[in-house]
Amino acid sequence: MKLIGMLDSPYVRRVAVSLQLLGIRFEHQSLSVFSTYDQFRQINPVVKAPTLVDEDGNVLMDSTLILQYAESIARPSARRTPTMPTELMRSLRLLGLALAACDKAVQIVYEHNVRPAEKLHQPWLERVTQQMRAALDLLENEQRQDSLPATSDTIPPAGVMIAVTWHFIQQMLPEIAPAANYPALAAYSRLAEALPEFQAAPHGDGTYQAQS
Repeated sequence: MKLIGMLDSPYVRRVAVSLQLLGIRFEHQSLSVFSTYDQFRQINPVVKAPTLVDEDGNVLMDSTLILQYAESIARPSARRTPTMPTELMRSLRLLGLALAACDKAVQIVYEHNVRPAEKLHQPWLERVTQQMRAALDLLENEQRQDSLPATSDTIPPAGVMIAVTWHFIQQMLPEIAPAANYPALAAYSRLAEALPEFQAAPHGDGTYQAQS
């Protein structure tokens, strides 16, 4: 099984961390949707990261769909998604907030790094920034009231996405979401980033290194 995409993408990193937690072995190929577009296109004509290629050559994309498949092939004891309705509702609600914050953060980064400066649309930037902060505010409140676990044996899917999203925002947009405004999220991220599964797949242009 091969994971395609760069670890500076929070979605690729989410998958790399989660596959480890699920006990699924994989190879990581760090390809960019920008600088290695043509090479990526040979693997997945849609050029979307993350892309997963299974042993039969099937190509799957979108981090949520990849992890849905991964849970189906993982050992039952390794699966992290709750099955009871109440726990599942909270898990999915927090995951949705983390994904929303991540989506808006990526849009802001793209606006600044991809769109020409003279074509930036400030009202749009203000709107997506407001949306990102709203999602972070709700996550901060949830963490203060009932913090998610953050060990290799217990961190849930929502926890992985929250930690990856927060770290990405602090790497790329720290002035928009200062850590001082979100102490619970910052503390949770520090715990998660100390886990071996996160350290094996650090944010950046490197390659996942399997733990020996």
